[in-house]
Amino acid sequence: MLVPLPEQDRACWDRDLIAEGQELVRRCLRRNQPGPYQIQAAIQAVHSDAPTADATDWKQIRRLYDHLLALAPSPVVALNRAVAVAETEGPRQALGLVDALDLDDYRVLHAVRADLLRRLGRDTEAVREYEAAIALTESAAERAFLDRRRRELTR
Repeated sequence: MLVPLPEQDRACWDRDLIAEGQELVRRCLRRNQPGPYQIQAAIQAVHSDAPTADATDWKQIRRLYDHLLALAPSPVVALNRAVAVAETEGPRQALGLVDALDLDDYRVLHAVRADLLRRLGRDTEAVREYEAAIALTESAAERAFLDRRRRELTR
């Protein structure tokens, strides 16, 4: 079963392992020569540092994605950055970024686009994007999650 980050019970997270991982990230970043893997680890550290999903420092995550995009530009990094933009500037700004990406065969693009459209109240378009994401995924857990989200819009 796929559980989105905002719905996870953070009390179940292993705080000792998180602390160890965050210390490794800090040690790497102190060298002041961060590479793509260190920046990705820093992004995860920011996520894991938040006591709740609502307390996530999305501005910091966006800054880290800005840095990652400059260091290792790719459409997938740009898509992940757009998710952070949605949290800092809103879904309309993020949708413009997502629509500029050439990732038509990437299920995650369709899932992100569906979520942004849903948040904008554009349910008919969101349903089509959920269907596109479902068609592209091989994971039963992802398919079930996406279908559940799709069905929520068609009730």
